Amino acid sequence: MKVWIPHPAGRALLGELPSGITVELLEDPTRLPSSPAGVRFWVPPFLSGGDAAALLADLPDLAVVQLLSAGADAWVGRVPDGVTLCDARGVHDSATAEWVVAAILSALRGFGPLARAQARREWAYAEVAPTDELAGKRVMIVGAGSIGAAVQARLAPFEVTFTLVARSPRPAEGVHGVDELPALLPEADVVVLLVPLTERTRGLVDEKFLAAMPDGALLVNAARGPVARMPALVAELTSGRLRAALDVTDPEPLPADHPLWELPNVLLTPHVAGSVRGLLPRAYRLVGEQLRRFVSGAPLANRVVDGY
Repeated sequence: MKVWIPHPAGRALLGELPSGITVELLEDPTRLPSSPAGVRFWVPPFLSGGDAAALLADLPDLAVVQLLSAGADAWVGRVPDGVTLCDARGVHDSATAEWVVAAILSALRGFGPLARAQARREWAYAEVAPTDELAGKRVMIVGAGSIGAAVQARLAPFEVTFTLVARSPRPAEGVHGVDELPALLPEADVVVLLVPLTERTRGLVDEKFLAAMPDGALLVNAARGPVARMPALVAELTSGRLRAALDVTDPEPLPADHPLWELPNVLLTPHVAGSVRGLLPRAYRLVGEQLRRFVSGAPLANRVVDGY
């Protein structure tokens, strides 16, 4: 059977594979390495969608699509019947959690204004001092999955308190349901978004959500841009009442004339939370494990099911 992967280094990272598997490199979905016939297992490029997903119709023997991203929003509803869609849950936990911690600390300690002052060669002590601090903050994690757990573990030493929120409440684990957000948000100094993009979470952060956050609170979006309604977010941030650290926006890339670029209370990074040097070894370790499961007939991990 044929397997298509998007990185030249991927073959060596897969580990030992069962006999009968041919691994081919498909970096560009518009330039196929061979006939689509016989491709049973496909690993699309990282953060792909659109053109890549359009290739699904040309793969008659496809059985598995294994994503390299934790989010599957670009693929849900587009995979044909009989094809199993799997995400890379767990692969990005440490990297994304590190970004969240770095973003919170940078925003609270004024690293954005200080970096701009450095570029101007200005000693801007009076511009930011005294800064805020993380110790004692009330942190809400909206999306209490594996990445949320990694964020919590890394923030715990900073003497913060946590409120955990998920799609459905898990009382035994101290996790609230998303329907409780209106009552919970006024008690959060930092709100971290880690939810997948679904029809239920699209626009979750709207005018009411933002209005419920207390003055001076920090919104951290490491999920997907459309989880927040951009006009509402821009309006609230322009007023200066809230702060934000955003790795994702809507649209992406953010246009050069977008007002978010100019706001001093916004920290922006270009969707890089999971893009670290250790990504490929972790990702292809998962792909290799999934291939061995598939060939042996064992259940695949990280299956994306209805209601994702």
